[in-house]
Amino acid sequence: MIISIIVAIAENYAIGKNNQLLWHLPNDLKHFRDVTTGRTVIMGRKTFDSVGKPLPRRRNIVVTRQDIEISGCEVVKSIEEGLALCGPEEEVMIVGGAEIYRQAMPITNRIYLTIVHQAFDADTFFPQIDDADWQQTSREDFAPDEKNPLPYSFIQLDRR
Repeated sequence: MIISIIVAIAENYAIGKNNQLLWHLPNDLKHFRDVTTGRTVIMGRKTFDSVGKPLPRRRNIVVTRQDIEISGCEVVKSIEEGLALCGPEEEVMIVGGAEIYRQAMPITNRIYLTIVHQAFDADTFFPQIDDADWQQTSREDFAPDEKNPLPYSFIQLDRR
């Protein structure tokens, strides 16, 4: 099984503020949809709450310490419990938030990283990425355009 993180970060590793995204980049949302559709996504409850519904055309697993049921989702107590439900799937996607990313980093094989080339005021950050642990296997850079007001890059990192 390949365990992958997909995340969009600012240059200062910011990923959110007040449980909201910091920018609106339609191309990044499309990229997220394209990479995750047809796969299992694992997310924390706060991330699920910010999305508001199960992501369509994906198996949704929500990690929470609470004893709750969420329609259209499987609810587990830990990332490991969620991964155990997946069996030998080809690739499982960790989609946030910050605490889930932090817990998943040591067991992650791949990161689909969008870097927004600007620093943002935030209260939520992605863990630091140690270049010694990761090899860049692909990169696409994009200039701002009429729909995407900020420069950004799609980068794939694979664990060394």
